[in-house]
Parts: sequence; C-alpha cells; structure tokens
Amino acid sequence: MLRTNERKHSNTSGEAKSYICIDLKSFFASVECVERGLDPMTTNLVVADPDRTEKTICLAITPAMKRLGIRNRCRVYEIPPNVSYIMAEPRMSLYMEYSTMIYKIYLKFVSSEDIHVYSVDEVFIDVTHYLKLYGKTAKELGKTMIDKVFRETGITATCGVGTNMFLAKIAMDIIAKHAPDFMGELDEESFKEVLWDHKPLQDFWMIGPATTKKLEKYGITTMRELAHTDEAFLYKQFGVDAELLIDHAWGREFTEMKDVKAYVPKDNSLSRSQILPCNYSFEEGKLILKEMMDLLCLEMVDRDFVTDSVTIHINYSRECQAEPAHGSVHLDFRTSADRIIIPAVTELYKQIVSRELPIRRVSISCNKIVHEAYMQYDIFTDAEALEKDKHIQMAVLDIKKKYGKNAILKGMNFEEKATTKERNIQIGGHKGYGEGKTVYVKGDES
Repeated sequence: MLRTNERKHSNTSGEAKSYICIDLKSFFASVECVERGLDPMTTNLVVADPDRTEKTICLAITPAMKRLGIRNRCRVYEIPPNVSYIMAEPRMSLYMEYSTMIYKIYLKFVSSEDIHVYSVDEVFIDVTHYLKLYGKTAKELGKTMIDKVFRETGITATCGVGTNMFLAKIAMDIIAKHAPDFMGELDEESFKEVLWDHKPLQDFWMIGPATTKKLEKYGITTMRELAHTDEAFLYKQFGVDAELLIDHAWGREFTEMKDVKAYVPKDNSLSRSQILPCNYSFEEGKLILKEMMDLLCLEMVDRDFVTDSVTIHINYSRECQAEPAHGSVHLDFRTSADRIIIPAVTELYKQIVSRELPIRRVSISCNKIVHEAYMQYDIFTDAEALEKDKHIQMAVLDIKKKYGKNAILKGMNFEEKATTKERNIQIGGHKGYGEGKTVYVKGDES
C-alpha cells in the first residue's frame, strides 16, 4: 500500500486551489434578532418553542449567550437561572427565506457550479478561478462577500480560507469564529504551525466524540500525535476511515469541488424520523408508524420511486435503558402502494416491538429506491387494484399541493395521539410559519 505521507501533496488536478467556507453565525438566533432590530452580539436570545416543555432543545442561541458559557443546542432548563433572555418561537420558513437571500448574494460573485451548499447556513466555494478576475486574494474576496451579506441582511458570517476544503472548514471553525474580523486562513504549513497541537481533537471537522475518545485511549490527543502515529496501527483500529484521519492530520484533502458535484450515491433511500412529544404506548406507536409510512408512500408516488425493502427503528424511552427495536421487511416486488407497504410494515412492527415499553422515537427508511420503470409484478399480483390505488394517491397529492398538506387527511390522522396534522405545518420538525412569538424570561440576578 502506498503510504499516505508519500502521496502527492497537491490536489488531483495539480493546480493550486483556493477554497472559502462561509458560516452564518448563530443563524436562526441572528435572524430573530435582526427581525426585532436587536444586535445578536449583545442580546441574550434563544430560538425555542415556548409552547413546549423546558426539556425542549434550543435550536440556536446568540453569540452573547455563548460567551456566558451556555452551550449551543442546550435544553431550556440547562440555561442558568440567573440569565435573562428572550425566547423566540422558531420560524423555519423565515430562515429558509434568509438563506435563499444570502445564497443569491454569493451568486453575484461566483457561479453555482462552484458552490456546495453544506447546510442551510454553511457553504463551500471554490474561488480559484475568480481571484484574477477580481484582482483579490482568496481572503480579500471572502471578506468582501461576508461584508456584503452583513450590509444587505444584517447577518454576521464567519469565513475560512484554505488551499483545500478541509483547511477552509477548520480555518472557519477553529480560527475565524474567534477572530476580530471573523476571518481565518490556512495552508498545509500554517496548519502545522497553528493547529497541530490544538486540543480537543473533536474541534476538527469529521472527528466526532467517539473517534476522539478512541484516539485518546491510545494517547493520541493532537493532530501532531495523530500524524506521527504508525499508519498500520491506525488502519487496524479504524479500517478505511484511517486514510481520512491520516490525510487530515497532515492538512491534506484530495476531494475537490468537481468531485462533490459529480458524486452519485450507489444506493438511494427515503427516510422519516420523529421524536415523540411524550411516551407512547405500543398501539399509539403503531399509529405513528402508519402515519409516517403513509406519507413516505405519497412521497414515492410524487417522485416516481418504488422500493422493495423498508426498515423501521423504534427507540424506547430513555428511562427504560432498553435496546431499540430494529428490523426490515422485504416485499415481493418493488412498489409505492400504501395498500401493500403499510400492512407489511405494521406486521413487522408487531413482531419486533415490545408491548410493554414506552416508545419515544420512530424512524422509517425505504431502502434502495429506484424509478418506477423498474417495477415488476408477479403473476399473483392484482395489478389493476394497485393501479387504482396509485390514482387515488396521485389525486390526494394534487389536492395537497393545491390546497395545503392538511386539505385532505385520513381517519387515523384525527386520533388523539396522531401527529400528522401538526407536523404538516412544520419544517424539519419545527414550526415553519410561527407568528414570531416572544417570551421574556427574567433571570434571578441574585
């Protein structure tokens, strides 16, 4: 095997590259501050649903609250009682509008072909071919872009600059977020000078808590130590993932924007997951499963997809300390028909889920989905009945698209513990069209 430290230190094209990575600082919380005419750098504000319990997760907190030592995405009850703050109701559609507005600002400088949208508030941009055009360095162009974002939207952004995507990302994550101008810049050499001894390892992109803990077990606590660890040992411990760890320890990344744009996954799937608002019984959990599966069937019909395999994953209440129920059902043929899939998934649920333990999370995945052109029936299948069922599903979709997701519902959606009606007005499991409700929480300053 070719040793990683003997590989080419340049990218695959042999061309010097320049990337920037831009993150919108405390995005949801910043939007809520801007909407209220407040400064997120000095205002204590959390984005959380005031109608939920104090155990609800804060979707975002302002930089002002982070400086108090409050961690991002904490639960409401974890905010110290002496801190006064504003609780803003989530408005996911508003955040999407701001994200789109900011993306259009990026397009004033670069082509969409050179932008990879990593999340609603973060992008990678290959600026290699724009530096000569604008007569700027990559850092200067990045600063120009985030300054324009602030002028036009009021949202502060941080920007990392690097000779590859990894260095741009950690320049943003570790350096820019703490810099006065919110800018950071790295190449392979400065990476070694500045961050080789940085702790903890978990601060580095793509090194999660489990990997950090495993490396620490072997006395590896910095990128310098990781870079000088025997590669054979790392491959033995981490398998193929060791290659990424080794490359990143030396500040190298061989994936380019063209690779990201050209990537096509071998297998496609559709999935839904729902954390329930309280403990659900066996029968109530089954209702949620059927609701979720019904919506996934409609989504497959809408996108001309079919599947022959569905996996369900049921998490019990944390107090039970019980292993989740997990299983898959394989259908006789690929289909998107609810009359076939829902009974099959319900039967699987009955077989693998405990009738005694309270349920707190339901997840479903339709595996290896393909275009319906690949759908084939066996001689025992009532193709006419399935075609009729599909026409019904398509009619339901047409009504929902024209009059809203709750314009047509099934009887099960009106049962007491059903969640579809509520989730139909949410985006990503949170309120999409809130009224901008504000709750002022007065801390006990004493």
